[in-house]
Amino acid sequence: MNESISGKAAIAGLGVTEFSKNSGRTELRLAMEATLSALEDAGIDPSEVDGFCSYSVDKVPEYEIARLLGCDEVKFFSQIPHGGGAACAPIMHAAMAVASGVAKTVVVYRAMNERSWYRFGTGDYGFASSPIFENTNYGYYMPHGFHTPASWVGMFAQRYMHEFGATSEDFGRVAVASRDFAATNPAAFFYEKPITLADHQASKWICEPLHLLDCCQESDGAVAMVITSVDRAKTLKQKPVVIKAGAQGIAEGQQIMTSYYREDITGLPEMGIVAKELYTQSGLGPDDFQTAIIYDHFTPFVLPQLEEFGFAERGKAKEFIRAGHHERGGKLPINPHGGQLGEAYIHGMNGVAEAVRQVRGSAVNQVDDVENVLVTAGTGVPTSGLILGTVGAE
Repeated sequence: MNESISGKAAIAGLGVTEFSKNSGRTELRLAMEATLSALEDAGIDPSEVDGFCSYSVDKVPEYEIARLLGCDEVKFFSQIPHGGGAACAPIMHAAMAVASGVAKTVVVYRAMNERSWYRFGTGDYGFASSPIFENTNYGYYMPHGFHTPASWVGMFAQRYMHEFGATSEDFGRVAVASRDFAATNPAAFFYEKPITLADHQASKWICEPLHLLDCCQESDGAVAMVITSVDRAKTLKQKPVVIKAGAQGIAEGQQIMTSYYREDITGLPEMGIVAKELYTQSGLGPDDFQTAIIYDHFTPFVLPQLEEFGFAERGKAKEFIRAGHHERGGKLPINPHGGQLGEAYIHGMNGVAEAVRQVRGSAVNQVDDVENVLVTAGTGVPTSGLILGTVGAE
């Protein structure tokens, strides 16, 4: 077993703001609220923080949080690119810093007013303003109608359906299960608002084959966590959530949501790289998880993720979904907080928060006897993943 970071660091504190469509606060304030809550949750004084990690698209600078916290010496800071593909990587980087001795107490955060300030789904990104590589790259796609994330995913979904016989109803079953979990989660935007498969099929087209209810939300909110050594975490207020593995992945032919020049565009090979590395580091496999947090910005991408991690054979995730294995009471409940489809879209960080709660045993839709939780990050982009678990199950 590769023990590079496995079992050496733990999530000791968790802080989450409310999720809304209009927070009424700046992203800096949201980040500070979540960070202070996470430190209080852990029982750590803010002055002890000596490291930070977030997303490159987060607009809150770590030095400003450090200043407001009163940090004396910050020894580590990093930002992970590629939007939601970063969702798990900040925790991985924090674990690397702690395991190597570079830092002792690292805050990971993501704050966003992604509904009230800007909206990723509009297709208005200002790509024409400067000829940097990514902007120029999209110039080959946008004239053909590929303006939004839904359109980029729609191309993949059409091919996946053609190759493997998956249907819109299969994608809908993912959405129905997520909203079922959200309906019993008071923190979810869709609390007490379950849907049926008929509701999914009747929802308006966004970009065929994607219906409205195949698409994640746009949300305001923030999540923060405190990472420290496992030994120190054992002395703090909360049950340690051990980082058993963390990985990132870029595969052949990789682009940002438009990896259409591969020989096969129905898989997620970058997530396959992540899966292989997570299993190598942890010594675990598909049968060792009691629940999973699968990045669900759009329902079609849930299916190939199940395949890349070995929960289903290639092209057979539809059978896994049709059997209800992902649902409440299934053999692998997926996104028991409601996911980004039902709870909120905080670029995947709220999914990591749910994994922490599941390991602690404090989730609102708690799965029984949780020892290991798989967490994945954004799909269609360079991505990342985590395995979180209990101390005793190592």
